[in-house]
Amino acid sequence: MLRKSTKSGKSILLLALVLVMSVVLAACGGSKNEGSPSPSASPSAASESPAASASESPAASEGIDVSKLEPYEIKLIWEGPTPKDIGVVEAKINEYLKPKINATVKLSTLDWGQYNDKLPLMIASREPMDVVFTAQWNGHANNVAKGGFLALNDPNGPAGNLLEQYGKDILATLDPAFLEGAKINGFNYGVPTNKELAAVGGVLYRVDIAEELGLTEQLNNVKTVADLEPILLAVKEKRPDITPLFLRDGENFNAHYLSQQDYMGDVDIDGIVRKDKPDTKVISRFEDPDYMAQLELTRKFFQAGLINKDAATTTLGVQDAMKKGNVFMVTSSLKPGKDDEFAIAIGMPGKLKQIEIGPRTVSTGETAGAMLGISSTSKDPARAMMLINLLHSDKYLNNLLNFGIEGEHYEKVSDNIIKPGPKFNDYNPGVAWELGNQFLNYIWDTEDPQKWEKYQEFNKTGQKSPALGFTFNVEPVKSQAAILVNLKKQYAPALETGSIDPSKAQEWYDKEKANGLDKVLAEKQKQLDEFLASKK
Repeated sequence: MLRKSTKSGKSILLLALVLVMSVVLAACGGSKNEGSPSPSASPSAASESPAASASESPAASEGIDVSKLEPYEIKLIWEGPTPKDIGVVEAKINEYLKPKINATVKLSTLDWGQYNDKLPLMIASREPMDVVFTAQWNGHANNVAKGGFLALNDPNGPAGNLLEQYGKDILATLDPAFLEGAKINGFNYGVPTNKELAAVGGVLYRVDIAEELGLTEQLNNVKTVADLEPILLAVKEKRPDITPLFLRDGENFNAHYLSQQDYMGDVDIDGIVRKDKPDTKVISRFEDPDYMAQLELTRKFFQAGLINKDAATTTLGVQDAMKKGNVFMVTSSLKPGKDDEFAIAIGMPGKLKQIEIGPRTVSTGETAGAMLGISSTSKDPARAMMLINLLHSDKYLNNLLNFGIEGEHYEKVSDNIIKPGPKFNDYNPGVAWELGNQFLNYIWDTEDPQKWEKYQEFNKTGQKSPALGFTFNVEPVKSQAAILVNLKKQYAPALETGSIDPSKAQEWYDKEKANGLDKVLAEKQKQLDEFLASKK
């Protein structure tokens, strides 16, 4: 039997979160490292730029003497599918960006099923890259410990304080809670997306299929994962051509957004506190009764034929799975309007609905849930930060990257409302939450026009984790942590999708114990205690 968690009555002062989600549209500013020109320290506000035609020459970013900057190509990598028109949009971005910071971009993607495995290999091989998507749920802390990302605000680091020099618009518009919560050992290794801060998990399902099968009322009454069972059984019986529930590694009932486990910086490294309880004792995931209960329930679903048989091995992302049209339900991190966002991303507007399961919470995992980091292999980190800064402040550039070219991939209904254009399916990344400042994003005509106002209300509702603001620095135990990460890759995909018996969890736990788990837990506890003491 696995040990049960213990609870302490220790009370702490929680990190206060005051979300200031104002959008300041400002141009890039700062000073160049290594003898480059020193742009003005105070950026000027800038309005949205119109779509530039080939004959137009957009003005340079205010405060930057482009003539003193050498040409540079910025390699930008995000997680998601590769749109057909990525090259077309890349050319349009470069036309606009070159007069701003004398740089072009090379857009590159890694599919959902490949990112967690391929990015560490790219880091290990020292592959040249500049701006890279990173998050606490895809190995951020471990990749930082391996030297994959630069500290962005270390004045004594190899790149200097890039945030202070080139990220002034980021600092002006991003709530300080994001940067504070995403720090590792006092420094930021990624710039968080300006988006929702609270989090809640649940499921997305096909409304049209639910109505066809008469399941709407049952779905409206779902409160727990167990409530889904009779619904999924009905789908299996009445629509045998449909997969009732699509799960995969990282997208299941023990995913970071559905479990109430705060891993304090990296979900791949065991050692948690519960987000929904005041206890600050760091325990293993296996000591959390809810984790084990979800393994049992998921196994029951799998054995009943409610889950795709290849759940443990599939590299298909949940978006691509749902897009195929033969899946009824997927798990998902939720927020206001997530069903509409997801439906648009897969070309099914109006056909999805969401159900929240569990409480809304706020943890460090949300502050570091989507970031753009700068690779330690970048040849020009300053130019990389200039680009990130523009994605947080330049409305035209942000929307060009996220939605493509006006008149082709989208058409405007009003200033901030858009609808699909004739080439919508050729460029629809569906990853606006990865790339900059979501509060600059246009809103699709099928979405709630009050979407951003509802985000702000949503952010006020989350229950705060007792470890909020703390991010584990893996450096003192990086060897042991690396083994734990590999063990998770070995066991979690099959266990957490119900593909093998939950009794295998004991074997996983025993191997962790034999390979330094206690040392990792002790180091997490030590660092957390020091963090909490510093807040008193």
